Amino acid sequence: MYMMYVDESGDSGVSTLQTNHFILTGLVIHETRWHDFIDVLLNMKKTFKSVYGLPMRTEIHASEYLRKPVHDIEKHKRLSILRNVVDEVAKYDFISITNIVVRKQDKSVDYDVFLRAWQVLFQRFENTLRNGNFPGGYRDDYGQVFTDATSGEKLIKLMRKMSVYNPVPNRLEYGGGYRNLPIRRIIEDPHEKDSRNSLPIQVCDVCAYFLQQYYSPNGYIRRKRASKYFERLDPVLNKRASVAHPMGIVEI
Repeated sequence: MYMMYVDESGDSGVSTLQTNHFILTGLVIHETRWHDFIDVLLNMKKTFKSVYGLPMRTEIHASEYLRKPVHDIEKHKRLSILRNVVDEVAKYDFISITNIVVRKQDKSVDYDVFLRAWQVLFQRFENTLRNGNFPGGYRDDYGQVFTDATSGEKLIKLMRKMSVYNPVPNRLEYGGGYRNLPIRRIIEDPHEKDSRNSLPIQVCDVCAYFLQQYYSPNGYIRRKRASKYFERLDPVLNKRASVAHPMGIVEI
């Protein structure tokens, strides 16, 4: 079983007043390596406690770390904590990270940014499962999705719909048109988890944040030359998700 943990960055409305992009980051790990990964993250938190004084139970939340004080830790040190999360995750070849970016500038007022982004992420998860392209190469395995506790009902409806009716465009050389390819490798409804109790979702939060900053860095990130921290994740990015982007980012 492959488990995909997902978090988002940016406003999901079609307006660009708050953010120009809506981002989903999905971290995938096989069940056989789950305990290994949790041990890695716990050891990372222990290091943060000893080096920065960050309590073990404090949630890692990228935007909040750079917006308000956290346990009297200086801002530049909080940025270092976030960078260290990225660097630690990039070490382990048994995880894979898929990224979806919705460019909102050219979308119509009735475009559903949220549902379209999730639809594409579900489809990429399904495709990669079917082709056995996640670490470990288990071709016959299935997957489950774990999300932060937001908009759960909408995601459940979307997943159930895609498991019955999922029109996928044919290639032009095959005459165009669509064929129905229901989702079969993703099982169960998406599971909601409180990010405070899920280290993998906290990792997704940091990765999604730096992807947002890769596209639209704020003033502090520019001053600290941190706009390309996302590129440090290159070793674990799911580059098969999109051949159109060198880091596999799916832009829609």
